[in-house]
Amino acid sequence: MTVLITGGAGYIGAHIVRLLNDAGRRVVVVDDLSTGSASRIPNVPHERLDLSEPGSAGPLAAILAAHAVTSVVHLAAKKRVDESVRRPAWYVQQNLGGLATVLQAMQAAEVDRLVYSSSAAVYGNTSAAEVTEDALLAPVNPYGETKLAGEWFVRDAARAWGLRAASLRYFNVAGAGWPELGDPLVLNLVTMLLQSRERGQRPKVFGADYPTPDGSCVRDFVHVLDLARAHIASLDYLTRPVREFDVFNVGTGTGSSVLEVTRELARVTDWDAEPELCPRRAGDPASVVASVDRITRVMGWRARAALPEILASAWAAWQVDHPRLHAARG
Repeated sequence: MTVLITGGAGYIGAHIVRLLNDAGRRVVVVDDLSTGSASRIPNVPHERLDLSEPGSAGPLAAILAAHAVTSVVHLAAKKRVDESVRRPAWYVQQNLGGLATVLQAMQAAEVDRLVYSSSAAVYGNTSAAEVTEDALLAPVNPYGETKLAGEWFVRDAARAWGLRAASLRYFNVAGAGWPELGDPLVLNLVTMLLQSRERGQRPKVFGADYPTPDGSCVRDFVHVLDLARAHIASLDYLTRPVREFDVFNVGTGTGSSVLEVTRELARVTDWDAEPELCPRRAGDPASVVASVDRITRVMGWRARAALPEILASAWAAWQVDHPRLHAARG
């Protein structure tokens, strides 16, 4: 029994790979290495394949068969909101085209268990203090639209040929389970703040006039290792003969504003910098915080790490990736 992880050489994928390896479960990775690195998954079989390319379903089906794969975790996708606003058609090609490849290959190879990487971006602007899985689905950017459409396609495959699937709606992922597995890309708030610190720049806060307590966006930040554990729990959930739900939030149930995160990171890293308040970015909802009652009740999963631990682990990983900077600052 082998688990195939698409995008397994990336930030989230490498954490899932390590947890599965530590549990003695066989893993194979498929990744185009556009943002991932094979150095993050040593001693793990991996195949380089761009899932969005036409004709890639056949090679992927062959990989599934060759490694006796029984379950797939599909992470490979593009995830920049601002980029999706500029290039909506390309996001459809990348995210939905890649998913179509996975579904076609799984059906051909008779692999019927899938954990799909979705996103809280499917909710868009919300007014509830905590967002449940039954909330209105109204994404406000093309990235979120591709994730929602992906959930629909996964559900369609379940109806059509018996796919067993769980779609995980990630909230804001940060931190590192091990210092060498930190987020290598500067695409989210925490790594953007750390980059500003490295460059000696003031931290930028995009939008200070949202209808939130301090005017900045509120988000639910979940530790990447907790998220990885949610994938393991989901793989086990798919072995059950009866599964009541196929969509789950993965967050902490606690919201933190951008200004709060900025101040806490400044404390953790001993950074004396006053935030620079900038105009809003297109496609950013005011507040998105998870209700995690469903995944806790059904799978027994709950996040363990709070914001200070998340930020401390992100800072430790950043120093590993930037040793000269760390040495210079003592």
